[in-house]
Amino acid sequence: MAVTRFHAEIATAIGTGALGIAAVIGATELGLGWSESGPQPGYFPFYVGLILIAASLWNLASAFVKHRQATLDASNGAEAEEPFLDREKVQRLGGFLGAMLAFVVATLWLGIYIGAAGYIAYSAWRKGGYKLPLSLAIGLGFSVSLYVIFEVIFKIPLLKGPIENMLGIY
Repeated sequence: MAVTRFHAEIATAIGTGALGIAAVIGATELGLGWSESGPQPGYFPFYVGLILIAASLWNLASAFVKHRQATLDASNGAEAEEPFLDREKVQRLGGFLGAMLAFVVATLWLGIYIGAAGYIAYSAWRKGGYKLPLSLAIGLGFSVSLYVIFEVIFKIPLLKGPIENMLGIY
């Protein structure tokens, strides 16, 4: 199965419409009228949300009209809609998102340094085509750079996970 442009436009319209609805709901909680000192905090976000909803509905209707026309053209012998994402691209995107999810879980469980080292090393090895020893060195070098920049130079502690206790830090 391939994701067509129609599917992508529908998903985008629904997503942006949901953001518009969230903006409108949030703005009503802040107040969207005028007070003695001017507009209330939700005044501007409310109207931006309405514009976003209207644009999303327009895009949704436009996608259906274009899809219907493409379907009619295809029944008359023209080419069907070309895929927006074919199987190969979906697999590549899934691999990227899977690696990012693993990075987030590793960061929460093991800390930013181990998570970042693993993610960078994996990306360099699998996606970049580097040999495993070089990929591990790149990941380790990146984590050391993170530590030096944030912990040493800027004195900003980052999440260290279990290594913090093992090394007696803080």
